[in-house]
Amino acid sequence: MAILIDGKKVSEKIRVDIKEKVLKYKKTHGKVPGLAVILVGNNPASKLYVEMKTKACEEAGIYSINHRLNENVTKEELIYIIKMLNENPMVDGILVQLPLPSHIDEFEILEAIDFNKDVDGFHPYNNGRLVRGNPLFSPCTPLGVIKLLEEYNIDVCGKDVVIVGAGNITGKPLASMLLNMNATVQTCHIYTKNLKEKTLKADILVTAVGKHKLITEDMVKDGAVVIDVGICKVGDKVCGDVDFENVSKKCSYITPVPGGVGPMTIAMLLYNTLFSFERKLGLV
Repeated sequence: MAILIDGKKVSEKIRVDIKEKVLKYKKTHGKVPGLAVILVGNNPASKLYVEMKTKACEEAGIYSINHRLNENVTKEELIYIIKMLNENPMVDGILVQLPLPSHIDEFEILEAIDFNKDVDGFHPYNNGRLVRGNPLFSPCTPLGVIKLLEEYNIDVCGKDVVIVGAGNITGKPLASMLLNMNATVQTCHIYTKNLKEKTLKADILVTAVGKHKLITEDMVKDGAVVIDVGICKVGDKVCGDVDFENVSKKCSYITPVPGGVGPMTIAMLLYNTLFSFERKLGLV
């Protein structure tokens, strides 16, 4: 039976550490980190994520600002708000909740954020630094995956890693991060042929698709590490991409859904916001 990678436990430890540091800086510098979150429209999942991020900030002592905008907001209006936040000295991190409505160019909006405040790690400048192996801010979900592997002393150097899912939020940046850690990385996507043939070779298998039971027991080699970033709903139950019950009998380590990578994403957002604040003060 696999060892459970407990993202909830690891994230709580990180958040306690962040809270202690924020309290210390409030006493020594009279300031706390600040995070601004912009939500466009009324997507229920996006609203829930924003509420979770706001609550996490409050618990950590981080100052938070929420901008909730109508789904018909223009690109120009949104960029104006971002520029105001870029210039606000109380704001150390700016996050635009994705996805955006179809009439707004996502790339243009992310590019408008000051890369020094890009705590989501999606600005082209930060993407470039990540690829070159000298990241300023790494995207929160893949950074959370790396932190979990480190916490459980899972060495990726020289390992064959297969990532199922080539999205900009997880798959692509995680591939770059793992390459920079000397893993041998293969990324699979919707056009990949013979997926099972690829996944069976993985020492570490990461899946980030959002399709229930995409990864079954016969697709995982004995002793593999399985990281499930996928999320979907089956009835009232939240599930991942992996057939957890059966795959967990075969692999060495596995993340549950919920309680695996999810809690780490928010913890890494706080981590990046604190880092931005420390960097501004010349503390790192």
